[in-house]
Amino acid sequence: MPGPEELPKRLRRLVEAAASVLGNSYAPYSNVHVAAAVEAEDGSIHLGVNVENASYGLTVCAERNAVAAMVTAGKRRVRAVAVVSDMPVPLPPCGACRQVLAEFADPDTPVVSYSTVSRKSRVWRLGELLPYAFTPSHIESAGRRNSEPQP
Repeated sequence: MPGPEELPKRLRRLVEAAASVLGNSYAPYSNVHVAAAVEAEDGSIHLGVNVENASYGLTVCAERNAVAAMVTAGKRRVRAVAVVSDMPVPLPPCGACRQVLAEFADPDTPVVSYSTVSRKSRVWRLGELLPYAFTPSHIESAGRRNSEPQP
């Protein structure tokens, strides 16, 4: 696995942005600290950290918080994603985060993960992580089917 210095400049910039807020993660239950950065279509970077809750189901992942920050800023397309954690290996986004990313990104969108412990990174394409994503096109086709005249 490559270190951060071997990443393309664009992805390295995202890793550095996410790493800069890793200390803001709120993870008193799992002690797994995660930060994320998403690059929007205009090149702007939006950040998020994981925020745990005593009611575990209410925990929100860093990637979803970064996407929410992007949407709050009025952006709608993700061009690249970085996930930074304090775990020994680079962590991929969880299933829920993969699905949320699929709402705003193309299958070819790069997703880089970086471990601050091992200083190793791993890069995937979103389509590798979620090959059969449920996307807005599935709902759009259902709407067209439902608007057809019924016999």
